[in-house]
Amino acid sequence: MRIFESLDSHLISFLDADTRDEAIDSLIALLAKAGKLPDKTLFRNAIFHREKLVSTGIGMGVAVPHAKMKNFPNFFIAIGIQKKKGLDWNALDTAPVRIIFMIGGPEDKQSEYLQILSQLTSAIKNVDLRKSLLKSQSPEQVLRLFSDF
Repeated sequence: MRIFESLDSHLISFLDADTRDEAIDSLIALLAKAGKLPDKTLFRNAIFHREKLVSTGIGMGVAVPHAKMKNFPNFFIAIGIQKKKGLDWNALDTAPVRIIFMIGGPEDKQSEYLQILSQLTSAIKNVDLRKSLLKSQSPEQVLRLFSDF
C-alpha cells in the first residue's frame, strides 16, 4: 500500500487555525463531511486521548494525529496545511506545526497501519516535499506531490 492510495483531494484542507485543537476539529469536520467517520464524536475522543498520552507533533513542522477504530473499513489520511503561523503542538523538537496528517483506519490491520506511518515518515523527511506542501495552492497540487509515494 502506498500513501497516495489513501489520499483524496476532498480530504485536503488549507487551514487558518489559531490552535492545535481548532486545526484538529477542522480536519475532523472535513472527514465527517466526506462520510469517513461513522461516529465523529468517538473519533474525536480517540484523537484527543492520543494527544494526551503523547504529542503527535513529530518534528520538522509536522504532526500526525491518528486513531484506529473497529468500525473503519479502510485507512484514510486527511491533510491540513496551515498557511500562516505555525501551531503550538508540543512537538518533540518544539517547532510549530504547519503540516498535519490525520490518519484513521481499522484497528485490526496493524501491519498496514505501520506501513502507512513508515512511508509517511520517510516522505516527510524530504525537505523539498515539506517546502512544496507549504507552497501548494490546491488539493490537486498536494496530490501530485505524493504521486511517487
